[in-house]
Amino acid sequence: MSHDTAPDPAAPVSALADLTGRAALVTGASRGIGYAIAAELLGRGASVTVTARRPDELELAVRELAAAAGDPEAKRVLGVPGNAGDDEARAEAVARTVERFGGLHILVNNAGINPVYGPLMDADLGGVRKIFDINVVAALGYLQQAHRAWMGQHGGAVVNIASSAGLRSTGVIAAYGASKAALIRLTEELAWELGPSIRVNAVAPAVVKTRFAAALYDSGEEQVSRAYPMKRLGTPEDVARLVGFLASDAAAWITGETVRVDGGILSTGSLG
Repeated sequence: MSHDTAPDPAAPVSALADLTGRAALVTGASRGIGYAIAAELLGRGASVTVTARRPDELELAVRELAAAAGDPEAKRVLGVPGNAGDDEARAEAVARTVERFGGLHILVNNAGINPVYGPLMDADLGGVRKIFDINVVAALGYLQQAHRAWMGQHGGAVVNIASSAGLRSTGVIAAYGASKAALIRLTEELAWELGPSIRVNAVAPAVVKTRFAAALYDSGEEQVSRAYPMKRLGTPEDVARLVGFLASDAAAWITGETVRVDGGILSTGSLG
């Protein structure tokens, strides 16, 4: 179905959620949220390319994803190692996806870094530049490549992984939060520029139990969780299910949106 055509209003939700026949690229997907998103898309029937910097971790992820999807020969899973900040690596991931699966219908910009903690007045500017390069510029770079290779002619859906730190100040991960605020604005600009054939949305998780976010809850998960109305931290699957929805035809009239998946923490007026 063309992405500028409204889905059948009588279609069952299961049909709208189905991604069979579509190809997805998920960046930073060897573990954590990216891995869970790749598994979710595979479970909905998509073929998925995953990227990561470390080839050994990526190879293991591909095997595990394929096995969980009932695809032991990995016909629907492709791993392309590379750094999200590298122009050639982005181009290769997109080109190999189109070559292997015949298209690129879904792009999930999940790759992100946060090497800078604490006050901005003490921040190393080289580290800040790197955060923005990976968290913002690389996301645009992947979409530029996807647009040239496939989406510009055929349409598609893009989901950017932002953060609740991009919606409210933390005082702890300030540079990261500023980069995610920029990604949220980028999402809105791209939705306006690329509609109606390409939908661009973002999700904004709060603290999710991953190795990436461990520093935010290692001092006491139970204490951190008490600040959340849901009384627990997020899981990668909490985020992945939302991404699967936004990538599907069930979200056919949603674009330019940033959806919070935060256990209610922003409703309390703080980030804990």
